[in-house]
Amino acid sequence: MKPIWIVDDDESIRWVLEKALARENLATRSFSNVRDTVEALKTATPQVLVSDIRMPGESGLELLQIVKTMHPGLPVIVMTAFSDLDSAVSAFQGGAFEYLAKPFDLDKAVELIRRALEESLRESSVEQAAAETPEILGQAAAMQDVFRAIGRLSQSNVTVLITGESGTGKELVARALHKHSPRSSQPFIALNTAAIPKDLLESELFGHERGAFTGAQATRRGRFEQAEGGTLFLDEIGDMPFDLQTRLLRVLSDGHFYRVGGHQSMKANVRVIAATHQNLEQRVREGLFREDLYHRLNVIRLRLPSLRERHEDIPILTRHFLAQSARQLGVEAKRVSEQAMQFLSGLDLPGNVRQLENLCNWITVMAPGQTVEVKDLPSELISGGVVPAAPGLAINSESSFAETVNGVAAEREPAQSNMVGSTAALPERSNWIMMLEAEAAHMLMAGKPEVMDALGRQFESALIKTALKHTHGRKNDAAVRLGIGRNTITRKIQELGIEGGKGD
Repeated sequence: MKPIWIVDDDESIRWVLEKALARENLATRSFSNVRDTVEALKTATPQVLVSDIRMPGESGLELLQIVKTMHPGLPVIVMTAFSDLDSAVSAFQGGAFEYLAKPFDLDKAVELIRRALEESLRESSVEQAAAETPEILGQAAAMQDVFRAIGRLSQSNVTVLITGESGTGKELVARALHKHSPRSSQPFIALNTAAIPKDLLESELFGHERGAFTGAQATRRGRFEQAEGGTLFLDEIGDMPFDLQTRLLRVLSDGHFYRVGGHQSMKANVRVIAATHQNLEQRVREGLFREDLYHRLNVIRLRLPSLRERHEDIPILTRHFLAQSARQLGVEAKRVSEQAMQFLSGLDLPGNVRQLENLCNWITVMAPGQTVEVKDLPSELISGGVVPAAPGLAINSESSFAETVNGVAAEREPAQSNMVGSTAALPERSNWIMMLEAEAAHMLMAGKPEVMDALGRQFESALIKTALKHTHGRKNDAAVRLGIGRNTITRKIQELGIEGGKGD
């Protein structure tokens, strides 16, 4: 364990704390000024840092800022006289673990340092676990069976059908199968067949020729062509329209397909991985799914367990999602107390891993303290209700606030998704203002310039993109729906650099 550093220009204070901590078998290192402390931080780090506020030269508040920049997770205890309590509050808001008012009771000071020490050691273990986090998390026996299956399939190109409830991580497993296959250097393309309108799904899968239908102004490559040499993941395959199932069966049977409106047969060298939360055998019996296609897909079957079957994985998943949410917002990760973790581990989460991820996003924004107790969890959860939708924490380096609000980020190419989690559910309409507030706070804290202009442009862009998508690119219709003029939407499209849009 690393030593505890004491920074104070008063030699007597340093001596008293050194002796008290020595009796607790805790190593210490002392400094009389900020300059020497900062120099030492370049080559070493303490387990806990205890610093006075008022010292000759640079102050303890300046040291706190430096430490939080260099080592964000390091607990800092600020010592201050009663007359400096305003400064102490500022320090607390600036990231201090706690403040110690002078004159202080020595036993209480040691107790406070011990609490900070425990916090530091816990933080270190969480960071180590995060650094060692695999692409899919799970220690339960049911998940170990999944890992073994992925290993056995690592040198195979065979078609795989992944089944399991919504939110169990089927796309993560599909990505892992691709990553550990001979096709790993080639594209992984994913398509949620339930999210694409029936009249567009055929074009999405197989592409189209120019002029094949109204609005087809250019030839477009479909997902089979995009995945050439790699893997095509077809999510929610059970919802695929019956007539399209015939075309998919043809590709799986002989490896050939035609673009919509095309006359030239195209060869597909693609491994297909399909997934569904539905009972395909039942849908076959009901005449909703082709039996021959079912057998083509069901070569190797992987069933993902629900979270109810792997309660022991909830703690590691919770810590991972809390750390992930904190990174996305640029804040310190929240920690869940032992009692709260036991409560979470006993929950029946119908939304599975995705629901737990949403809950961790909610905790990151809404929980009042750094350590989360049972009383800090959503009231709906405590009373047996459902976990609320995450208030907009799916904001990362590859998706803007506006894209998250209108769901554009969720529809981007799956290769940009995060490997380890599953795609978060879209936020409830009532939560979008919370998302705006969270993003504004993040930008303000980061010192970004012209925040209102930046967010305003993203907001306008999101509205116009959504309207154009709803009207299939017709600008005039989109302008009417938005309640703005034709010239206004044309100008906004140019100013915001929005692609697409037809005049009629």
